Amino acid sequence: MQDTLTVVLAGGVGSRLSPLTDNRAKPAVPFGGKYRIIDFTLTNCLHSGLRQILVLTQYKSHSLQKHLRDGWSIFNPELGEYITIVPPQMRKGGAWYEGTADAIYHNLWLLSRSDAKYVVVLSGDHIYKMDYAAMLEEHIAKNAITTVACMDIPRSEASAFGIINVDTNYKITSFIEKPQDPPPMPNDPNRSLVSMGIYIFNMEELQEALTKDSANKDSNHDFGKNILPELVKTGNVFAYNFCGDKGRVAKDCYWRDVGTIDSYYRANMDLLDPLPPMNIYQPDWSIRTYEAQFPPARTVSSATGNEGIFINSIISNGVINSGGSVHHSIISSNVRIYDSATVSNSIIFDDVTIGQGCQIANCIIDKHVKIPPNTEIGIDPQKDSERFHISEQGIVVVPEAYIFDI
Repeated sequence: MQDTLTVVLAGGVGSRLSPLTDNRAKPAVPFGGKYRIIDFTLTNCLHSGLRQILVLTQYKSHSLQKHLRDGWSIFNPELGEYITIVPPQMRKGGAWYEGTADAIYHNLWLLSRSDAKYVVVLSGDHIYKMDYAAMLEEHIAKNAITTVACMDIPRSEASAFGIINVDTNYKITSFIEKPQDPPPMPNDPNRSLVSMGIYIFNMEELQEALTKDSANKDSNHDFGKNILPELVKTGNVFAYNFCGDKGRVAKDCYWRDVGTIDSYYRANMDLLDPLPPMNIYQPDWSIRTYEAQFPPARTVSSATGNEGIFINSIISNGVINSGGSVHHSIISSNVRIYDSATVSNSIIFDDVTIGQGCQIANCIIDKHVKIPPNTEIGIDPQKDSERFHISEQGIVVVPEAYIFDI
């Protein structure tokens, strides 16, 4: 993999995930009790043998940069390995990145300094497991100039994605970005083949395409809207079937764009299914992250004799449950749950205190929140709407370090 450069796009605003993204970039949002969203992409790189990685950051990047420093300073530069954080360099003018392709165009000087033949372009804000090495092997075998990872999804959900049409050899014949009426697959009128935002380019062709696109003042400078449709016209652009992945990762065909509060919540809750649709327990594909050195989680009997209870939940290090009851929830590190408090169908971030007698349901509670005794959240929608953001599907989000009126 020494001839492959990886670029991870991690600079999006993530406004639809507000308030979770009010103080952090979307890839830095916690996930699954101990991870950050970007950990899944970087773990895939690690296990796939991709060890020359540029992470392009932009908005509210401090939390993300700190996480990468603490959890991902693992490669040896003496062996040509690195994960390098690249904030906007303003080499092409004073503007912020104007699209996914523009972000890489602004860093063409880094590509030109590389001896790589291939460029893997990834998003840092998706949840999935994938062996990129298998995709690269197919890219080379088909003599492709570009390969796009794809999967089929219900047609009713496909308008949010780029739609791909292919021939029998998976050569892409057309690429349509986010059409209102997505075309169906030829063999299934109820499903569409969509792009996952995972691309492999030949270095020379990518540089030429980005340079040409930059000169077009009418372009959105976006891979899906501009770069890929133009490349498809030129020839060897292929699709790679994610669900037929030939790599070493478990074949679960799970990929989620967690771009909204509801999609983020559902992806977390997927981990609590009796047989989760994505296996994070695969021994040879462990998800790497930074984890603070807290003691093990424990339950404690309260002064009133109540036992701390966890039912069908994910519990991280440092959690102490003193007589509370937790059901179908994800509890992150260093959380305190006190006597007679109940937590159900919720995601609790680090360093949260849930006071005695609280009732917490259908919530996401961000870091450093101290909930006073007997507080109810997720019980009365009208009352909650006066204080907190509520998603379309009724998930209540308590922002970071929120202070309650007592």
